[in-house]
Amino acid sequence: MAPSFEQLERETELDDDEEEIDFSDLRAQYETNMEEGLDTFVVVDGLPKVPAASKEKLIKFLLRSLTKWGTTSEDNVFMPVDDSGTTEGFAFVEYATPAQAATAVKNLHATPLDKKHTIAVNKLTDIERYGREGRINETYDEPEIPPFEEKEHLRWWLGDADGRDQFVMYRGDNVGVYWNEREGQPDSIVDRAHWTETFVRWSPKGTYLTSMHNQGVQLWGGPNWSRQKRFMHPGVNLVDFSPDERFMTTWSHAPMQVEEGNPILSLEEDGKNYIIWDVATAKPLRSFVTLDLPGPTNDSEGNPIKKKIQWPAFKWSADSKYVARMNPGQSISVYELPRMNLMKKTSIKIEGVVDFEWSPSNPQRDNIKEYEQLLCYWTPELGSNPAKVGLMSIPSEEIVRTRNLFNVSDAKLHWQSESAFVCIKVDRHSKSKKSMATNLEIFRVKEKGVPVEVVDSLKDTVINFAWEPKGDRFVIITAGEVPQGSQIPPKTAVSFFAPEKAKGNAVGNFKLIRTIDKKNNNAIHWSPNGRFVIVATVLSQQGYDLDFWDFDFEGEKDEKEKDLTANLQLMGTADHYGVTDIEWDPSGRFVATSASVWKHRMENGYHLYSFAGQLLREEPIEQFKQWTWRPRPERLLSKEEIKNVRKNLREYSRAFEEADLAKRSTADRAVIEGRRRQLDEWLAWRQTTTEELSEEREDLGLPEFSEERRALIIDEQAGENEGKVVEEIFEEILEESEEILD
Repeated sequence: MAPSFEQLERETELDDDEEEIDFSDLRAQYETNMEEGLDTFVVVDGLPKVPAASKEKLIKFLLRSLTKWGTTSEDNVFMPVDDSGTTEGFAFVEYATPAQAATAVKNLHATPLDKKHTIAVNKLTDIERYGREGRINETYDEPEIPPFEEKEHLRWWLGDADGRDQFVMYRGDNVGVYWNEREGQPDSIVDRAHWTETFVRWSPKGTYLTSMHNQGVQLWGGPNWSRQKRFMHPGVNLVDFSPDERFMTTWSHAPMQVEEGNPILSLEEDGKNYIIWDVATAKPLRSFVTLDLPGPTNDSEGNPIKKKIQWPAFKWSADSKYVARMNPGQSISVYELPRMNLMKKTSIKIEGVVDFEWSPSNPQRDNIKEYEQLLCYWTPELGSNPAKVGLMSIPSEEIVRTRNLFNVSDAKLHWQSESAFVCIKVDRHSKSKKSMATNLEIFRVKEKGVPVEVVDSLKDTVINFAWEPKGDRFVIITAGEVPQGSQIPPKTAVSFFAPEKAKGNAVGNFKLIRTIDKKNNNAIHWSPNGRFVIVATVLSQQGYDLDFWDFDFEGEKDEKEKDLTANLQLMGTADHYGVTDIEWDPSGRFVATSASVWKHRMENGYHLYSFAGQLLREEPIEQFKQWTWRPRPERLLSKEEIKNVRKNLREYSRAFEEADLAKRSTADRAVIEGRRRQLDEWLAWRQTTTEELSEEREDLGLPEFSEERRALIIDEQAGENEGKVVEEIFEEILEESEEILD
């Protein structure tokens, strides 16, 4: 019986319903994608190898780090063991999601597990990715070990038998490195044209000489002055090193433009201004953009305001373990080196922060045994809240000490070189804001509770402050207010401070030693070893004088200064017209003053002085640009050994004076011997010439010349190349008179 129309229609509808059924959810449930399935696994290498009894403890210890970045458990950690039951030093870990595994790889790779072990974390799927397309050879080929090549000794100059220092001088297009000589001209080591395009700079310990180029930075060193490192940074303008020379910051005013395929820089550096480098590998660690400084961007007429950048923008801790950067008015970001990860994953919020400075050496606070670095910062008055100075311990971020300040216009932070003190120079305004004055707030960092001493007996504004290196004395320069309508800057006053004598190793209160009024000084330059200081006038049309002071004069002490730890004496004065820069050598024996063409074009060149102000050398040089002494690394002597050397300095000085005298005698002897050699050569030539003339006249049958004639001929032959001497006789009528005789 044939199906009716209604049956055929019903069957057709059932067929259509079957075609519309979607089985994709079932396929997804039962289909396995091996690569995606392994994306949740990571491989942890670099683990300690422990016996089976300690395996469980090791897994629990490892989970402390693993669970910070995702969800996992002991059941999801597989740690292989060898035949003896000892772990193999690696483990497979499964996270809940691929995203958690990727986060763990990013944050845990190359991080320390403990003091002896650093772990390496990678995705399990990377085994397949790096093993494809023949990247892994299945047959073992023994690696070829290149022959040993001895590298240049980068601190070779420290072995100079005469203990001389080096300096670099940039003039015209030439850059030269020289040995400094106390007497005579400096001894040239190397001199190259177009060695740099803008300026040169030594690294903090003197290991490298830095040259600046449009494409980047180059480091030079060794006895042959060969290129040691290259760092690509297009348009680089400035460079800064960490204290231990392990890291370096480069900055360019214009953002970098990095194209894909660049051998050094990645696309992450594109559009950035700063790069933090690892000097040993010459590879970038991280890059940053320049932050905009707070304040208006245009003036009242709508023109853009040129704002000065804060340099260095990235400041290093004393041990180079941290580098910090300020987001003006908001926070301070502290990064851990060498990974350049943000400490505790967040910036330290400090509302209104204006400036900060690290302690220049490792602090040793009273009864503090834990590791720390100190960071000092200040904030201005915000609304009804006073200005504040804070001392913070890193990495704990504990506030060690704060100090509230009122009526503050500006503040500057000055650390003492051994981190025993930090002085905050506070410029205060009156309530009417018509007059200014300065207070010195001195934090005694190494004393219990960090007490603060205030020096507020200053009548005028402090324009310069400088601590004594490795000491506890300081010098300030103050200046009065400029009268309205006057274009002549006011006279300055120089004040010298020292602490009072105290029992034991304690440092007494700071007291004024002496004030010198009616000066034009604006610069303070301490010897790197303390004691001696130059108070000078630089970049000024009002004066260019140099005053050389000694804080530990060995003569009779003034009655007023008997209770102070100083005996101040003016050793000498000098002047250098147009002086722009002053720099002490690392030993503190010499000081160079220079007039750079970068500042003006009048009498460019340099002067070299002894520490007491004696002029040793004066050399005018056209297109003179830069003079920089080569730094020395820190001493290896202990404090007791240094004290013994200073105690027996006169005995050592005799040996050096004898060596200098012998050197001068050798130089004089060389000059005398050279002259004597030239005289002997002349006499020998004269004798030979005389004999040749006699033989020629005998051959021609001519009579012998007289001695006078023979000498004249010889002299004429010797002077043929120097020209002939012609004698002319002129007659001149001096007076003429006429007389008529009868």
